[in-house]
Amino acid sequence: MDGTATDSSTPPTANAMRRALRRARDGVALDVTEAAVLLQARGEDLLDLCASAARVRDAGLEAAGRPGVITYSKSVFIPLTRLCRDKCHYCTFATVPGKLRRDGHGMFMSPDEVLEVARRGAELGCKEALITLGDKPEDRWPEAREWLDAHGYDDTIAYVRAMSIRILEETGLLPHLNPGVLGWTDFQRLKPVSASMGMMLETTATRLWSEPGGPHFGSPDKEPAVRLRVLEDAGRSSVPFTSGLLIGIGETHQERAESLFALRRVSRAYHGVQELILQNFRAKPDTAMRGMPDAELDELVATVAVARHLMGPAACLQAPPNLVDGEYERLIAAGVDDWGGVSPLTPDHVNPERPWPQIERLAERSAAAGFELRERLAVYPEYVLRGEPWLDPRVLPHVRALADPATGLANPDAVVRGLPWQEPEDLPESYGRTDLHTAVDTEGRTGDRRADFEDVYGDWEVLREQVLAKGAPERLAGDLREALAVAADDPARLTDDQALALFHADGPALDALCRIADDVRRDAVGDDVTYCVTRNINFTNVCYTGCRFCAFAQRRTDADAYTLSLEQVADRAAQAWEVGATEVCMQGGIHPDLPGTAYFDIARAVKERVPGIHVHAFSPMEVVNGATRTGLSIRDWLQRAKESGLDTIPGTAAEILDDEVRWVLTKGKLPAATWAEVVTTAHELGIRSSSTMMYGHVDTPEHWLGHLRLLAEIQQRTGGFTEFVTLPFIHTNAPVYLAGIARPGPSARDNRAVVAMARLLLHPHIPNIQTSWVKLGAEGAAEMLRSGANDLGGTLMEETISRMAGSAYGSYKSVRDLQAIAEAAGRPHRQRTTTYGEVPAERRAAALASDGHLPELLPVLD
Repeated sequence: MDGTATDSSTPPTANAMRRALRRARDGVALDVTEAAVLLQARGEDLLDLCASAARVRDAGLEAAGRPGVITYSKSVFIPLTRLCRDKCHYCTFATVPGKLRRDGHGMFMSPDEVLEVARRGAELGCKEALITLGDKPEDRWPEAREWLDAHGYDDTIAYVRAMSIRILEETGLLPHLNPGVLGWTDFQRLKPVSASMGMMLETTATRLWSEPGGPHFGSPDKEPAVRLRVLEDAGRSSVPFTSGLLIGIGETHQERAESLFALRRVSRAYHGVQELILQNFRAKPDTAMRGMPDAELDELVATVAVARHLMGPAACLQAPPNLVDGEYERLIAAGVDDWGGVSPLTPDHVNPERPWPQIERLAERSAAAGFELRERLAVYPEYVLRGEPWLDPRVLPHVRALADPATGLANPDAVVRGLPWQEPEDLPESYGRTDLHTAVDTEGRTGDRRADFEDVYGDWEVLREQVLAKGAPERLAGDLREALAVAADDPARLTDDQALALFHADGPALDALCRIADDVRRDAVGDDVTYCVTRNINFTNVCYTGCRFCAFAQRRTDADAYTLSLEQVADRAAQAWEVGATEVCMQGGIHPDLPGTAYFDIARAVKERVPGIHVHAFSPMEVVNGATRTGLSIRDWLQRAKESGLDTIPGTAAEILDDEVRWVLTKGKLPAATWAEVVTTAHELGIRSSSTMMYGHVDTPEHWLGHLRLLAEIQQRTGGFTEFVTLPFIHTNAPVYLAGIARPGPSARDNRAVVAMARLLLHPHIPNIQTSWVKLGAEGAAEMLRSGANDLGGTLMEETISRMAGSAYGSYKSVRDLQAIAEAAGRPHRQRTTTYGEVPAERRAAALASDGHLPELLPVLD
């Protein structure tokens, strides 16, 4: 294997090179083939390519307000553990337990060792703690697992989090975390304790991972698809993220170009790639690739120049200065604008044979090329200036203590010292438009979109391309007669093809489908239409998750933003109890200042004020948020919530349980597998939940089918779902609709088909199918009762989420309103509890006496 990129094809023709260079000079978008050609530029062609790349870089620096500036970060390198479950064939960083013991080292650096390095770095003026370690060492090495257990850590990520907090508090350095492959939940755990994170993509050439003899063979974490998912999860979590390529490990120029395009795609979609590192392979002794030649400097220079053209003027490109034998000017000429982390204290533990250049020497050489060397922080200035949601409120004060507020670069006069890091202890004070639950019906919302519409949701154009590439769903021409016969005889025998044919039914076939579903409903639960007297309490609408379907979420500073105090939440629960409610349903935005224990406080406050009321609260997204903020496992967090008064959880945040759709609908919400983990764990603890599906946006019947099949499978294992709730997409103020991506909600045909098929596909596992009067109105809800539904949900008393999205059907229904809907469908009605039990006579009488209305004279505000 050769350290220079190898192509089986012949070198590019002179015409191909001239054409690609001309397009680069003219600023025309390059395709993969042209990029691969330019990667092979040499001599005068390479000088031409670099000249145009440098112009692109200079335009970006000018636009960013730092013309002629090249940056670096003054850092210390902390190798938290050199154990790793991977076996990269070029790596000398990773080692084995026996060698660590022989050298007198532990399996992990101890807290004292970590803090000693960090303190010495702070004394020298360093501002970044680069924490690097092997991937999931406890999965391969029992010694790593034993060390973590002995020191009280569930896993390596827990130790990384703990040490990051101590570094922030005791030294003031900003952690930049390189723990390898992370999942979405890992990002939620680590974001509050770090300024930024990183992981090299290295290459998207799968063969280098899958084929024996390849540099990544035998390394599970080096599968390109896995690493790309990490980059996407970082973007979804609004984490400033560093990535890049390792060039010359056997990839072809075409493969290298494809890797750059993959990085560009992720960068465009989420705007979270803060820098790209272009690193040249250097062979090391005592590795399987020790005989492989180093990547040539021309290869690196051409890669930097092509990356600059592809990533554009706003991108930050870095080439490690200790790997280029002092050829700094050539890299500057090719378009770099950063030298990366440079330490006056610690070696580059990944390339220990290559010492860092002296910072003074780096400044001199940069100046010789016409650039001023300026210090930055671990997180790039653009993200420092943006603040939330890129920087968690718990780490933002640490960043601001070291940053120049005007430029976002490092403040040269800042004193590096520890500051307290802590979770907020209480629910934020009440503020903002706390009357929105009533005013939304009388005054409406202030505007049709939040102020950061263009930024918070990612790149709308990339999303449009993604959705358009899928095309419209095809109407299937399956045998409807046969499928209807199977549905009538035994819905459990419906095949996927038959189910999809029924999802597309229309006209008489749809009427027949709904009649069959209604018959199944009658056999399963009888004719009673059930409803619950409940109050919704949305305790805050401040949220930075970036759900593109949600018109409820606001920034702190938006005109419609609000947060309720604990006392206000309890007051509203007490008011609900006085008018006959048996339940409060409580959910809120993922407020950055909300402590993970606030959910316990909310449940406890309600139970203390109204001991008899059922607390139905906290979506799976809120559960994960609480768990990650407290450092508890999902199971332990749910157990604590149960002990605090939580009775059941809403199965919201499901949307469509298919990540292909979820990542269009939402930038940062939990993946489908995590949603399933939360509800399954809740059921195992005796905490039942509802289940939901929001449909009619960018989804198809195939997605509906997969979603319902998954719910049925979970229910067969746990028996914990109380009901299935159909949630038609309300499009009016939904960002994904305003951006021209989603369709304007489901059709009347869709609504009937979804309700009918939910009844059939979930039978007999989930007996209760609920329709939403909030989203469909009284007539629409009555029609769903004739199509297989048996439940109308609740009186709500207040409803803000759908109304903010543009629902025209109000925020409450009286008891008699709900009874009238049942009567319009020709059915009897019955009040129920949250878990579909009998309601005590006293509660029924109170509800009928008030008709479910809140007394107007009772205060709802402080």
